[in-house]
Amino acid sequence: MGRSSRFRSVVAVALLTTPELRPGDTRRRTRHTHVTLSVWACVCMFTLVLCGFAADSPAKPKLKVAADGFPSGHDTPEGAACDLARAFIQRDAALLTNTCIRLYGGGKGPEEYAAFLKKTVEDVKREAAKKAPSPGGPKSIGKVFAARHLSKHGPASFGYAAFNFQEIMFVDVGVYLQNGERLLNRTMVIKDADGKWYVHPMPAVTPLLSTGLNDEAASSRDFSEAYDVQK
Repeated sequence: MGRSSRFRSVVAVALLTTPELRPGDTRRRTRHTHVTLSVWACVCMFTLVLCGFAADSPAKPKLKVAADGFPSGHDTPEGAACDLARAFIQRDAALLTNTCIRLYGGGKGPEEYAAFLKKTVEDVKREAAKKAPSPGGPKSIGKVFAARHLSKHGPASFGYAAFNFQEIMFVDVGVYLQNGERLLNRTMVIKDADGKWYVHPMPAVTPLLSTGLNDEAASSRDFSEAYDVQK
């Protein structure tokens, strides 16, 4: 039953329970007036409470998931995190580079990050050249938790001031391995100046961006609780 239907039901109950009056019964008329006013006051208060509840509960954003049932793409932090997992599952070097955050910053940071990306891409290409995937490699995504902000405010403030990063979060993604085991990976995700989400595969290269990342408690909220999932 919708909220408008509930409102009508409450009003109907108020009308049906109003006592019947006889002509000339002034005392009952006064009492009737008091009862009616009280009932309508309750109805109005109840309506306002429900309206306030509706205003405080905005609709969840719609999210169309990929064929495997999980997010993908740059529109959401969970989508970027899942695409990183898919890059290793599918052994897709192009997807890997497209999903990772751009080179940024100064000093040795960009150089170290570029070297890490180059080596990782080479590893993925080498894995793709094999007839069969390595036993310890990822096979499929099993669980994706809703993105969360870091408890510490420093990383987000630093990222915005230094690199124009719009937002910094993290996503816990569980995968099944080729050997049947499971692995939970914590992925840092960044919303860049272009409004798109990317993963940072090596957050340790910039400690001020990742302070407290691995100290956060385990995630418990599934991504589907944060979105109106469209299949």
